[in-house]
Amino acid sequence: MNNVVPSPRTPRVIAVVGPTAAGKSDLGVRLAQSLGGEVVNADSMQLYRGMDIGTAKLTESERGGVPHHLLDIWDVTVAASVAEYQRLARAEIDRLLAAGRTPILVGGSGLYVRAAIDVLEFPGTDPEVRARLERELQERGTGPLHARLAAVDPEAARSILPSNGRRIVRALEVVEITGRPFTANLPGPDAQRSVYDTVQIGVDVPRPVLDERITLRVDRMWQAGLLDEVRALEAVGLRDGLTASRALGYQQVLAHFAGECGEDEARAETVRATKRFARRQDSWFRRDARVHWISGGLTELADQTMALLERAVTA
Repeated sequence: MNNVVPSPRTPRVIAVVGPTAAGKSDLGVRLAQSLGGEVVNADSMQLYRGMDIGTAKLTESERGGVPHHLLDIWDVTVAASVAEYQRLARAEIDRLLAAGRTPILVGGSGLYVRAAIDVLEFPGTDPEVRARLERELQERGTGPLHARLAAVDPEAARSILPSNGRRIVRALEVVEITGRPFTANLPGPDAQRSVYDTVQIGVDVPRPVLDERITLRVDRMWQAGLLDEVRALEAVGLRDGLTASRALGYQQVLAHFAGECGEDEARAETVRATKRFARRQDSWFRRDARVHWISGGLTELADQTMALLERAVTA
């Protein structure tokens, strides 16, 4: 594909979104090379240092000389903060825009994408409330807390898996701090108020093809040494990381190391969980009418994106 010099009216930010294993990372690189841009990561787990194989983080050679930002910024013991990510992502986007570079936001973490490009304010936190809820989570497990959330905010309880203790705690914390449902503080993906002039590109892959890609990706992760990676991260506190320890693949391998399942079972569960996650990602982004869905091989994806950008410029 020929290099294209962006005109002054080219959309200022491009977001490449969609489910895991769809091909977002490669498309992001290709677009950055064509548009004189740089990639800003919007994958919540690629923010963690050392979580490379299990998150399919591009290697230096795979990045094709394109600078990538917001990779490897947190230790695995750090609990993720969407509000902190929002601050960091907008700082990178603003810096790139000021330098005349095109920010290419790439990732499948829907809330992180929205935090970067949309008008979205996050309630604060209360260390005492958070610590109390986390103690209760440790002592009683997720069941009672999820039941409490269902009583005070049924919509939040429906959207948060009963096993996701970190998100349950956060939702209950927000309810207690604000006196309002968690969902009232956090509008869904159909609320469309953008901070930047943005074009969102959704990479569409037929479900059977995506399922096959996910299975092959997990097999490659195992072959590339995922177990060794998890073992090394376990030594530096992965099990204590409220967010990182729940990452797909890492959670299952940790369970295997703890004797809760065999290695084959851990791999099979990683495949199943990733397929379920991909469906939730797809559902999230489908609800946003601003996303332009495209499909095909890498060259086709890039050409379709450039055509969309050209139409946006002349519109």
